[in-house]
Amino acid sequence: MDLPSPLAWLVDEAAASPDPENFLAELGRRLLADGLPLAGGALTLAVPHPIVARRTWLWRAETGTVIEALAFAAGPSSQAGHDWLAGLGPVEENMVGPALDRLVLGWAGSRAFSPAEIDRLRQAARFAAAPLAALAERAALATLLEAYLGRRSAARVQAGALSRGTGETIRAVLLCTDLRNFTALSEATEPQAMIATLDAWFDRVAGAIHAFGGEVLKFMGDGLLAIFPVSSTPAEACGAALRAVVAARAGMAHLDATREAQGLAPLPFGVALHLGEILWGNIGAADRLDFTAIGPAVNLVSRLEGLCRPLGKSVLISGAVAGETTTPLVPLGEHVLRGIATPCAVFTLPDA
Repeated sequence: MDLPSPLAWLVDEAAASPDPENFLAELGRRLLADGLPLAGGALTLAVPHPIVARRTWLWRAETGTVIEALAFAAGPSSQAGHDWLAGLGPVEENMVGPALDRLVLGWAGSRAFSPAEIDRLRQAARFAAAPLAALAERAALATLLEAYLGRRSAARVQAGALSRGTGETIRAVLLCTDLRNFTALSEATEPQAMIATLDAWFDRVAGAIHAFGGEVLKFMGDGLLAIFPVSSTPAEACGAALRAVVAARAGMAHLDATREAQGLAPLPFGVALHLGEILWGNIGAADRLDFTAIGPAVNLVSRLEGLCRPLGKSVLISGAVAGETTTPLVPLGEHVLRGIATPCAVFTLPDA
């Protein structure tokens, strides 16, 4: 069958597109080259996620660039794709395949589309149904894995790193933190309210970690373990981790003020930072695996965080981090940490 270039690509190659962003850009480019007067395109997918309801990719024909817009489950109903296209020109939108609420492919014209051009766009939408269904499934899987595993671990799983015992050694700044007096607080608080309290705490801390390029590896009761991988220089990773700590403390100060106004107790916490090598990989039982980090550096940062209460400090920083940053720090001397052979030089922030 002699098909136009865009349709032939949809039949033969589109299913191998790495992601919806590349799919939209390549289809738009081919439709434009085939003579359709396109100013832009939009692809919207519904995704299973606790916060995000829909992801929309927006392609501009003039530059070939693609940006992404998110619609949140708790927010108003979003028509990001339609509204953006309407700002470029006349709009032609098509529901793709049987999942009418999940896949929408739309185009804006540099001029009004003729009836024949509308037919060609609708035909392209029909041919796009099969490859887009495969892309939608992969996007849904990626979204779920990122929500429950984190972006880095999710990417490893999707890349096929599934065997138990596989891993890699990476250098990273580790951040370990937990709430103070959590046991007493949980005994005095209704379970549903306790869950809301934990969610509010993790929103502030994990939000700050993600904002500065870190990744949460593990939630552990009322605490978490996160990493800031050294991708450029150790100083850059240490700086990002310190900025995340400052942002988390600011967020928690605001939350404590809100709780105080409601007659609730504040949520004191401790946080520790350490720079070192970790083994990050697939560990667990034969039928239940987990991507996690192990090694002396993980043990040290955990023990260091446990020193926050005895020293009366909310932030403790190891000498390894202190040696890589120009941020003013206050030395607290060397301390012996349980299970760690060498005493650790300990620092804190001036206002911690």
